[in-house]
Amino acid sequence: MYDFANSGYTTVVLTAIYSAYFVGVVAQASEPGNSTATLLWTLAMGISNFLVLASAPVLGAIADHRACKKSFLLFTTAGCVLFTALLGLAGPGDIAAAFLLVVLASFMFGSGENLIASFLPEIARPEDMGRISGYGWALGYLGGLLVLGVCLAWIAWAEGQGQGASQFVPVTLWITAGAFVLATLPTFLWLRERAVPAPLQEGMSYYFRAGLARVRHTLAEARRFRDLFRFLITLAIYYCGISTVVVLAAVYAQQAMGFSTRETVVLILVVNFTAAAGAFLFGHLQDRFGSVRTLAVTLLVWIAALMLAYFIESRAGFWTAANLIGLALGSSQSAGRALIGQFSPPERCAEFFGLWGLAGKLAAIVGPVSYGLITWLSHGNHRLALLATAIFFIAGLLLLLTVNEQRGRRAALARY
Repeated sequence: MYDFANSGYTTVVLTAIYSAYFVGVVAQASEPGNSTATLLWTLAMGISNFLVLASAPVLGAIADHRACKKSFLLFTTAGCVLFTALLGLAGPGDIAAAFLLVVLASFMFGSGENLIASFLPEIARPEDMGRISGYGWALGYLGGLLVLGVCLAWIAWAEGQGQGASQFVPVTLWITAGAFVLATLPTFLWLRERAVPAPLQEGMSYYFRAGLARVRHTLAEARRFRDLFRFLITLAIYYCGISTVVVLAAVYAQQAMGFSTRETVVLILVVNFTAAAGAFLFGHLQDRFGSVRTLAVTLLVWIAALMLAYFIESRAGFWTAANLIGLALGSSQSAGRALIGQFSPPERCAEFFGLWGLAGKLAAIVGPVSYGLITWLSHGNHRLALLATAIFFIAGLLLLLTVNEQRGRRAALARY
């Protein structure tokens, strides 16, 4: 249900509505292609993800050490809801306020995403993690669909009343914040914290020092968990591509393909159906054929979809490419989360998922910012930036072939 809840933020703010609104309305860029506004948006994503990257490993280690994942999760959820609601008050020209608020909201969102993922090994056996993770991603896309569908209904009504984007987009942010609160209630009412707090070692008077010490210990054992760390590098590379598509899909649709806000929302709605189906289907295939093999197939689908999107000119062709991306999107994210769970020692789940968050957020800096820079340097050539994004998936696929799934599982289960 938390996957269901936070997907509304991803879908409305990062992907379908607010990203394009920031570029086309808030930043009010006048040059062809809105390249400066696109760069500003990608820099906001880069800064927020850098904050998550810097804090995730230590926060995860502290959460494990003191068994307080759920408390941390409540704090980050409240922060994301608050800043998303405040974002609706930033209108055209309020660049600094909108920039700051989206950075803070995305930081809270990313931190919460890491924390909820760290519960996976507590509620699923290793042989079921792919399926359970796939269920979560599939339900998440359905949550995104529901919130986006309500927003689409509101946009259609508002446009019928003659309202512009500066009037109807803020309401979609308040819808998203409200839905986030309601959908997280089952998590905070019924999800149990199964971990047991560990006593502080002598001389460690602050939780921060305890968490930092555990992270240093983890990094020092990179050789023992070599497949985990090898996969973290692989994930960081192909996640550069995923993060780019997630936060710039609407911008590309409107700037390169000429879609309107309503057309973009309809496109994202359909793609969410495809993504939910992909997460559900490939989640089952993971447990049957292995996570590495399944992930390799999804990366091939990514490469094919981006190449198709680069070469086609028609809207029908772009719809095909977008749905291929949807099919690969849910499954590639689900497979990555499941592999980290399989490679993580049970007693150090939050710590290792903090490293997963670090790799993912590093990618969320490099990928979108590289797209923004290419667009800016090429004076608004979004197609060139999209073609460069495919390189991340090609490199990720090549590195994935070096990961040994069975060896990584054995290392996670071996006693200290």
